Amino acid sequence: MKTMQMNRIGLDEDQVVTLARRLNELLADYQIFYLNTRGYHWNIKGEKFFELHVKFEELYTDLLVKIDEIAERVLTLGETPDHTFADYLEKADVEVHHHVADGRTAIGQILEAFKIIIGKQRVLLVQSAEAADEGTNALMSDYIREQEKLVWMYAAFLG
Repeated sequence: MKTMQMNRIGLDEDQVVTLARRLNELLADYQIFYLNTRGYHWNIKGEKFFELHVKFEELYTDLLVKIDEIAERVLTLGETPDHTFADYLEKADVEVHHHVADGRTAIGQILEAFKIIIGKQRVLLVQSAEAADEGTNALMSDYIREQEKLVWMYAAFLG
């Protein structure tokens, strides 16, 4: 029978490695999502410019906070967060979007990014619960709850 090796915060080291890998994959998606959203903010044109310009700024500001929280969670688990664009491009499932100026297109791409990110967070929610990692679990639960409401609101904008 294998003996569990515990890390410095009392979690199984093998489970932590898996959680940190998944958190780094999520971090990559958040980074691409963040950059896309900055682009939407800068390049948006048209009738809803003022409304969307502000909404995109709110979104990328929130994404930046979450990026930092995810990286710090990886560090708390005793692992190293990825920090290069090469890593992000290799690991992200959120697609890079270039020069999007149409609000409806941007909102559609935001909804697609949330679909990917929320799905990954649900996997992390289950895995962190199985590992008794309350810190990661609480973070994912909070993100999912908040983002489900954002998905509803962005989808309502599209009609």
